[in-house]
Amino acid sequence: MRLIYRLFLECKTQQGICEYLESLGIPSPGGKAKWTKTTVTSILTNEKYKGDALLQKKFTVDFLEKKMKTNEGEIPQFYVENSHPAIIEPDEWDYVQVEFARRRALGNTYSGKSSLSAKLVCEDCGSFFGSKVWHSTDKYRKTIWRCNSKFSNEERCSTPSIDTDTIKQLFLTAYNQLMQNRNQVVADCELMRRSLTDTTSLDVDIESKTEETLVVAELVKTLVNENASTAQSQDEYHRKYDSLTQRYEAASKELEQLETKRTLLQQQDKAMALFIRTLKKQPLVLEEWDDTIWMFMVEKAIVHHDGGITFVFYNGTEVTV
Repeated sequence: MRLIYRLFLECKTQQGICEYLESLGIPSPGGKAKWTKTTVTSILTNEKYKGDALLQKKFTVDFLEKKMKTNEGEIPQFYVENSHPAIIEPDEWDYVQVEFARRRALGNTYSGKSSLSAKLVCEDCGSFFGSKVWHSTDKYRKTIWRCNSKFSNEERCSTPSIDTDTIKQLFLTAYNQLMQNRNQVVADCELMRRSLTDTTSLDVDIESKTEETLVVAELVKTLVNENASTAQSQDEYHRKYDSLTQRYEAASKELEQLETKRTLLQQQDKAMALFIRTLKKQPLVLEEWDDTIWMFMVEKAIVHHDGGITFVFYNGTEVTV
């Protein structure tokens, strides 16, 4: 389990992890030689490995036939922290969830080839930089990074190619500049967290919109029952029915948007809390490249025309070097 988490944090995709485990002859949890992406994803997202437990993920819908169903809000769920000894450090598990969300947002853009993948952004067109190998067959071989769309647009991007060592050295400079004011950065992050966790207004709107959907649903039910038991104009019935269903669909859509917004704020809060914990644990001066620090402190790095880079950290701080 620890190997799977480490491989994921070393930038491997789920498919890449499957292939690596198979190459070592490690059988799957089911004892099979082949691993599946679904199995790896399940391991990487299961809170039990960090010592917590989410109760009632599934529930029994038919006690006689013992049929189970995934809980989609039909019954309450309970999250228990520290319910058992952890296999994976909680922060490491949280790192994986943040990285999962990032890769999901990137979609097919994420290649898993390097920790620099899908992080370097072209100042001109906003495209990611991709890796290219120069002098692949001689002693001058080196990996450089260049805008993936440099030759795709009518007007070529003027951002230069930049080699891996230069990127890493510039990051070390940016990191060390950031850490000169670590206490202030932490204080600013804590202030930002307080605003993220204040969902009072949002909670009120969600409660109000939930009540509206329930009321409209009951009105639709009453209308249908009346139509089934009382003779009335069907044109008038359909007019009322269409009006109510449109109102219900509109209210449901607004409710979904509000709940999505609240979920996003909660995710941002967790990510900010993780960033703060990471910030507090790291050295004030970084002398050597560290993949983990890079991955979980830097949101993106914007490459400029002069070869300089603006590093945008996850708390919004920007450092240009």
